[in-house]
Amino acid sequence: MTDRKNALVVRGGWDGHQPYEATELFIPYLKDNGYDVRVEESPKVYADAAYMAGVDLIVQCMTMSTIEKDEFAGLRAAVENGTGLAGWHGGIADSYRNTSDYLHLIGGQFACHPGKHPDECVGEQSDNYVPYTVNMLPAAAEHPITKGIKDFDLVTEQYWVLSDDYVDVLATTTQKVREWDPWHREVTSPAIWTRQWGKGRIFVCTPGHRVEILQDQNVRTIIERGLLWASR
Repeated sequence: MTDRKNALVVRGGWDGHQPYEATELFIPYLKDNGYDVRVEESPKVYADAAYMAGVDLIVQCMTMSTIEKDEFAGLRAAVENGTGLAGWHGGIADSYRNTSDYLHLIGGQFACHPGKHPDECVGEQSDNYVPYTVNMLPAAAEHPITKGIKDFDLVTEQYWVLSDDYVDVLATTTQKVREWDPWHREVTSPAIWTRQWGKGRIFVCTPGHRVEILQDQNVRTIIERGLLWASR
């Protein structure tokens, strides 16, 4: 069928974010919505300009890792020419720390996920799981990604994000000041945002640490809608 679209899933990086299992949650959804899906385990494919020209949507789940200059140039060129770029958590907001131009493209970068009181920590990922609220902004009420979704609570990593004001924020989360924290006032970070880059659309959802968070009905709905919204 010639009317099907092309989605590229690029996954890998830190295993703690379950890049294989996480992306497998959404691949059937993409196929059901008319996409042929190609999966790559590194960003090398971004350097293939001929292939990238035909990609309608990139779903990236690549925490940390590195990207080469030609690979990043190919990614940015694809987005500027209309390819959508979407992802969640560290797979998009904490990728390729060695490449500042990537941070510029995404518009927000993971800085920290302040965790439990030091006396409660046991050396596991759960040390960083805290209860928090995702607060929907007025802009979210009629946006196709977030329409009908109210504020919701999670117990997982709460991303403190460094961002610019070219992101279009749909939801935020506020880091409280606890008695052991060194900061002196609450800090609000974007939790869900979009970005227009050239002819392309970018979608980021910071909740999504592991599969069980991605299976939360609100998180999953937002990501599914965000994938389709970002696509060419």
